[in-house]
Amino acid sequence: MHESCGIFGIYAPGVDVARITFFGLYALQHRGQESAGIATSDGKKICLHTSMGLVSQAFTEDELAHLQGHIAIGHTRYSTTGSSRPGNAQPILVEANSSTIALGHNGNIVNAKFLRDELYHLGYTFATTTDSEIIANLILSSTERNLVDKIRYTMRRLQGAYSLVILTKDKLIGVRDPMGVRPLCLGTIDGGWVIASESCAFGHIGAQFIREIEPDEIVVINKNGVRSFTENGPRKALCIFEYIYFARPDSVIQGKLLYPVRQAMGKILAREYPVDADLVMGVPDSATAAGIGFSAASGIPYCEGLIKNRYVGRTFIEPDQRLRDLGVKLKFNPLSETIVGKRLIVVDDSIVRGTTTPKVVAMLKRAGAKEVHLRICAPPIRHPCFFGVDMATRWELIAAQKTIPEIRDAIGADSLGYISIDGLIEAVDLPKEIFCLACFTGEYPIPVQLEMDKLALEAIPSGSLSELGGS
Repeated sequence: MHESCGIFGIYAPGVDVARITFFGLYALQHRGQESAGIATSDGKKICLHTSMGLVSQAFTEDELAHLQGHIAIGHTRYSTTGSSRPGNAQPILVEANSSTIALGHNGNIVNAKFLRDELYHLGYTFATTTDSEIIANLILSSTERNLVDKIRYTMRRLQGAYSLVILTKDKLIGVRDPMGVRPLCLGTIDGGWVIASESCAFGHIGAQFIREIEPDEIVVINKNGVRSFTENGPRKALCIFEYIYFARPDSVIQGKLLYPVRQAMGKILAREYPVDADLVMGVPDSATAAGIGFSAASGIPYCEGLIKNRYVGRTFIEPDQRLRDLGVKLKFNPLSETIVGKRLIVVDDSIVRGTTTPKVVAMLKRAGAKEVHLRICAPPIRHPCFFGVDMATRWELIAAQKTIPEIRDAIGADSLGYISIDGLIEAVDLPKEIFCLACFTGEYPIPVQLEMDKLALEAIPSGSLSELGGS
């Protein structure tokens, strides 16, 4: 499963904001590994640098030194709308109607093509094939009198998921969509303010977590401090996969530290799908906490059956099936002496296409495991996500095409158990109504097309794109 993006912003006079943003993005690297970028402002001009690759590859000391100012935003990307190429790297810089903004976006806009066509016919041109540039142009196209009203106008036009950081010459702005699909939080640092996708970024830079930015909230930070603008949006639809997998276990969402929540998922799996076995292991690193929880509840000893090569990166570091297959072999190495002859319970976060899991099962059995019993922290994923997660089309989702016994046979496991939706909600310990569970149930919080292509904006009218470039 592919994550969306990580966004970061800082307003801190007297602080090296580009360097702080670099390390903030470093902490959010798990949310996207295709490209990274930083935009800064010194109150007079906006500077921008973007590059393909990981955060550590995207910047040099010289490049950071040129990003001067007291305000910055940063972005680390996994593409959900628009292909992975230099011109689509963020933040994006957009100029229109004598105004300039830089914008970073986490999420996905389901009516992006309609809005892009509307703007194109009004004379707007596009330098990228992302929905993020559509958001920026929609803000600048508004005839509302001030920037907050322009953003609010844009929010009324957008359908989908978006957490945004916006940079002007003198302001930092954070925006969270009315449903609150993607997380966003606020903190303080050295007399200034920071915004990030996850609270884990604050600890890395010495910032203090203050609170989560609420759904439908606009936060404006300038020399006068922080101002909040809120309205009452529609139903809330926080993505449940933030708790299962996307966010780091040391992040806090809705007041819940994720590590014990994931342990609780393992405990409930042990209750719902017990099995007689010798050892429990979690697939590192995303299911480690759940594996420990399963062990604690079942009384079966926990072990490390797989060692992860953390320098390889996640198997979806490039969205290419051949590289994904190769990545499984590079990513893990089994501890044969630990697992040989043992009946293993293997806890994992999810099964999406069913392409990676069989290789893990086969690897463990080749290493000598007598039995492999899979326990999964997410219910069967039968429907695609249209709100910022590039997981697969419906026809690629194994649970949409096969029964659970058929999936068990296809992946080569001796038994297979998925946590129930009720069990998952029990583990999270928050009201079911605040979550988006559409990938399990097919009940989307807003109407969507049955299938949407993340490259839909690649097929654009002739002349509507300027020359694609890098930073």
